[in-house]
Amino acid sequence: MSFKDLGLQPDILKALEECDYSSPTPIQEKAIPAILMMRDVVGLAQTGTGKTAGFTLPMIEILAGGRAKARMPRSLILSPTRELAAQIAASFDKYGKYCKLNKALLVGGTSMDEQIKILERGADVLIATPGRLLDLFERGNILLTDIKIFVIDEADKMMDMGFIPDITKIASLLPPMRQTLLFSATMPPEISKLSEKFLSNPKEIKVNPPAETATTIKQFMVNTGPKQKRDTLLKIIEQEDVGNAFVFCNRKRDIDGLAKWLTGKGYKVAPMHGDMDQSQRTETLKRFKNDEIQLLICSDVAARGIDVQGLSHVFNFDVPMNADDYVHRIGRTGRAGKEGRAWMIATANDDKFVKAIHDLTKKDIEVVEIGPKTRSGEDKSETKESSQNKPSGKRRSNNDKSAKEKQPGQKSNKKSNDKPNVKANKNERKQNNEDDETVIGFGDEMPAFFGK
Repeated sequence: MSFKDLGLQPDILKALEECDYSSPTPIQEKAIPAILMMRDVVGLAQTGTGKTAGFTLPMIEILAGGRAKARMPRSLILSPTRELAAQIAASFDKYGKYCKLNKALLVGGTSMDEQIKILERGADVLIATPGRLLDLFERGNILLTDIKIFVIDEADKMMDMGFIPDITKIASLLPPMRQTLLFSATMPPEISKLSEKFLSNPKEIKVNPPAETATTIKQFMVNTGPKQKRDTLLKIIEQEDVGNAFVFCNRKRDIDGLAKWLTGKGYKVAPMHGDMDQSQRTETLKRFKNDEIQLLICSDVAARGIDVQGLSHVFNFDVPMNADDYVHRIGRTGRAGKEGRAWMIATANDDKFVKAIHDLTKKDIEVVEIGPKTRSGEDKSETKESSQNKPSGKRRSNNDKSAKEKQPGQKSNKKSNDKPNVKANKNERKQNNEDDETVIGFGDEMPAFFGK
């Protein structure tokens, strides 16, 4: 089947041809006809299957026949993150370049005045994050009474980020007679209840089973100790042919530290998290896409909001606490039929999270042992027998401890009840302080006046 068979107009087909898109993906093939028939749709497909084009293409077809009034957009797309909203806006620019539709991108971190000016001119498509949309609505800069198409994108991520109350409020401001589309990578029970509340007799489209990982992604896991995670990551990067990669951390406070550490190892690295302002995030993403950055250290916001073609690797520096996030993280690689490689670094504390990932994906992840480096720089992989009897973290042996205690000049922690040998102690202090330029007190030479 081709895009022409889906009933799209020539202007859209021309734009698709310029993008070298000839045939629709399974989610597009099933969703586009239903949306063109003005049906409510629940679309379920994993990351990287073309969900965005699945609703932007039919929306352009439907909206091309009219024009918006000032402050009264004709369609609304809610996105959980600024990056994903920008990606959707770029899709409208790319596919609708010959249809002359006006769009407004309403996200935080950018000038509100510029966004208001666009709304005043009239926007056919309004792409927004919930917070900024409500801010502008409460200021009286938007009227939502003319919305004909309402799209909730990445609904499960909306739920995870606590946006469900905002979505409920926004939906109450829209006209009841509208077309509602809900797209999500996964469909937990909470989202099913959400669709029952907002959608009317929707057509359900499931392309892949929930939480199925792409077959083009090779998955590996390394067990290590908490204090060895950085060194383990470095060894994996050194042995892999990494073109460009995402490195995911669970906590934002760990991102900057890991980025600085990897930069010190000679890699082109940059952090990416929600505490950065929009201009910084946009510039960082631009540099990453231009291959000026090899490793992007990021939080889960990037798993949904950044689309980078040809990503070679994904590294899970932390095992995600939510099993669904694992699917989204590694879904950044292995796209368009290309092979991708995903690594996960796990500690003993992560066992329950690893089990949750296995239970969700129904797939075993290959466990790889990364051996310690020798002085010559070569890696020595531990045998299976040694890895079972040897802990992953480095521990000081008793011999090392005894040797350290026997070093000259170091005090023993063992208390003695014997009286100290003053003369011996003096000679010992003198020997230990030979190279110490700082002299405290008079030393062993007592001034004559003290003897008087």
